Amino acid sequence: MYPEDLKYSKEHEWVRINGSIAEVGVTLFAQESLGDVVYVDLPEVGSEVEQFAKFGEIESVKAVSDLFCPVEGKIVEINHKLVENPEVVNVEPYGAGWLIKVQLSDSSKLDELMDAATYESTLE
Repeated sequence: MYPEDLKYSKEHEWVRINGSIAEVGVTLFAQESLGDVVYVDLPEVGSEVEQFAKFGEIESVKAVSDLFCPVEGKIVEINHKLVENPEVVNVEPYGAGWLIKVQLSDSSKLDELMDAATYESTLE
C-alpha cells in the first residue's frame, strides 16, 4: 500500500530521492483522511525550507491542513498542475499528485524519516 522506495514523515508526507532532489507529496493515508482535495497552497520556487517546518496548506471539503516539509533545502519546482486540478492528489498521491521538489541541503537528515514498513506500523 505504501511504496517501499519512499521515505515517510510522521506528518504523512513522503519523499522520493532522485540524486540531490527530493520530490515531496502527501501519503495515501493523508489524502484519504482529508477527503476530496479542493485547493493546494504551495510556496514560491527559490524558497528555503527547514525539515518538518510548514511549507504550505492543503484544503479539502472537510478541513484545511498544514503541509510540513520532510526534508531541508531550496524549492526548485512546484507542481503547477495542482493549482487548476488539486484533485490529482486524491487520484495519484505517489505520482502526478506530488507537491514540491527540493534541492537537498543536508541529505543526512533523511535518516530522521521512516521506511514504508515503519510508517505503516504507526498507522495501526
